[in-house]
Amino acid sequence: MAKTLEEYMAKRPGRPDVQARHMERMLAEVRAYRLRELREMMAMTQTDVAETLEISQKRVSEIERGDVERTKVDTLRRYADALGGTLRVEVQVGDETYQIA
Repeated sequence: MAKTLEEYMAKRPGRPDVQARHMERMLAEVRAYRLRELREMMAMTQTDVAETLEISQKRVSEIERGDVERTKVDTLRRYADALGGTLRVEVQVGDETYQIA
C-alpha cells in the first residue's frame, strides 16, 4: 500500500538549513534572470554591458546567473546605470526598511 505524504514526511523530515540555502539560491537566480530580461529589452548584449562596466563578459554572465555574493555594490550600481536604471540597496529590520544606497 502506498504511503501518504504525511507518513513519508514523518519518517524523513526535511532539513530546514538545507532548504533555506536552496531557497536563497533560487531567489538569487530569479532576481538575476530579471536583470537579463531587462538587458535584453534594452537590446544590449552581455558584451555591451561588460564594455560599459569595464569588466569581462564572463562576469556579466555570472551576475545574470545570480552570482552576486562577491560582486561589489559599485559594479551592480554601474550595471543598473548601463541599463538606464538606478540601484537601491535596502536593509530590513523587522517591519522597518532603510535605504542605504
